[in-house]
Amino acid sequence: MNKGILLVNLGSPDSTTVGDVRRYLREFLMDGRVLDAPWPVRFCVVHFGILPSRPKATAHAYEKIWTPEGSPLIVTSRRVQQKLQAVVNVPVELAMRYQNPSIESALRNLRGLQVDDLLLIPLFPHYAMSSYESAVARVQEVAEQVSPGMKVTVQPPWYDLPDYIAALVASAEKDLKGGYDHLLFSFHGIPERHLRKSDPSHSHCLASPNCCEGSGPAHATCYRAQCFKTVAAFVARANVPPDRYSVSFQSRLGKDPWLKPYTDYVLAELPKRGVKKLLVICPAFVSDCLETIEEIGLRGRDTFMEAGGKEFAQIPCLNEHPAWISTLERMARGFLS
Repeated sequence: MNKGILLVNLGSPDSTTVGDVRRYLREFLMDGRVLDAPWPVRFCVVHFGILPSRPKATAHAYEKIWTPEGSPLIVTSRRVQQKLQAVVNVPVELAMRYQNPSIESALRNLRGLQVDDLLLIPLFPHYAMSSYESAVARVQEVAEQVSPGMKVTVQPPWYDLPDYIAALVASAEKDLKGGYDHLLFSFHGIPERHLRKSDPSHSHCLASPNCCEGSGPAHATCYRAQCFKTVAAFVARANVPPDRYSVSFQSRLGKDPWLKPYTDYVLAELPKRGVKKLLVICPAFVSDCLETIEEIGLRGRDTFMEAGGKEFAQIPCLNEHPAWISTLERMARGFLS
């Protein structure tokens, strides 16, 4: 069999025009694993409640972070693909779950290279139905259509993989050494109902205050528990004192309860607790994007400073850090050996 590798990230609009942003948001929000309502309800919410107004505001946010080469997420992901391709001797393709480069085009390229044994690496460290699960399901669905018989091996979530934790700590080393009052781990949020839906027992997640402690069958698909395990592994390796870090969740949408505490609330509250010099890291994202650059680096910074903070520093995502490329290479070697 001929092997190949496919990296899949979330995606970006093709440009900052309102039309392109609308197309991106439509595809993203009509995914039943993102907005998990019945199709008629989802259609009405998206087309009549969100798309008439949100694309303009989102396009403005993208304009603040867009580079001459395009979307930071796409640009960085392509460079990561190229660097991984340089150290493995099988084809490496890149796709986005939404928009371009599309999953279909990537799989057609791989088929053209006679690849019939594929390693799929979803670029999401933690399991969530709206990211990891959606990407896996879509790749499997499209593979059956464009390349029947292709074997697809999926890289499991790697939230506490030692290589990943080491890469995270290495990427943060300079900022950690610079000194800080508090380190905030801001993860992408998800609706609480997503945790319950992903819980195979339907009785563990969020059923008690300490449901994420220890280990259990539910944790294999529990985003919240996996986020906490990432933090525990990071602070242990980086020797972060217990009283100098906390965890929050960003990017909520709608009125339903999402994972708490909310990052924007925490950023406004920390200065009142004496935190003047803040470090923020976003381990759920492997590449800097709208949620890290604009939501945290611009709006989040303003929230903290206006609340009385004095210094705000954001630790970059893994992006093209050599330790991250080495982590991906070792994932690939495990498949290729």
